[in-house]
Amino acid sequence: MTEIFSTADLVDDHPDAVVSVPLQFRQFGAVRAFSGRVVTVHSPGDNALLKQVLAQPGEGRVVVVDAEGSLAHCMLGDKMAATAAQNSWAGIIVVGAVRDVTALRQLPLGIKALGSNPARPTKFGTGEVDVPITVSAVEIVPGQLIWSDDDGILVAPPDADSLIRQPAG
Repeated sequence: MTEIFSTADLVDDHPDAVVSVPLQFRQFGAVRAFSGRVVTVHSPGDNALLKQVLAQPGEGRVVVVDAEGSLAHCMLGDKMAATAAQNSWAGIIVVGAVRDVTALRQLPLGIKALGSNPARPTKFGTGEVDVPITVSAVEIVPGQLIWSDDDGILVAPPDADSLIRQPAG
C-alpha cells in the first residue's frame, strides 16, 4: 500500500532525523508530493549535465540542481522534464529557474524551482554531478533521502530508510 506523506508530519515524528530546507520554492510539476534518493548537479547557467543525468534511468530518485539561485536563465524546460518523467525520476528541485511552465504543470513529475525565466542556458557541459551542495545553509549530499510537498523540502541521511513514505500516485 502506498502511503501519503506530509513533510510537517515527518518533522513532528522525526525531529532529530530530518532537516528542513528554509528556502522557499514554487511548485511547477503535476506531482505535488515526491520523495527519493538525491542526485546532485552543480552547474550554474549551463544545463548540459542535467540533460545527461535525466536521460539515465531515474529509479525514483530526485535531482537537486544547484544553479546558485540564479534566475537569469532557465535550467529545465518541458522537453528535459518529459524525458525525466519517461525515465522514472520522482522529481527535480532547481535552485534557479525553469521555463515552459504551462507544459511542466501537465507532466507526471515533481518539479520545484525558485521561479521561471524563458531565457535559455548555455550548453557547454560545465559543472559537476554527484557533489555535495549547500542550499540555504543546508548541505545536500548525493544518496541522502529527500521529501518535498506543498509545505517544503526535508532531507535526511542515507541510512534513514525507515522514514521513507512514498506519496500516493
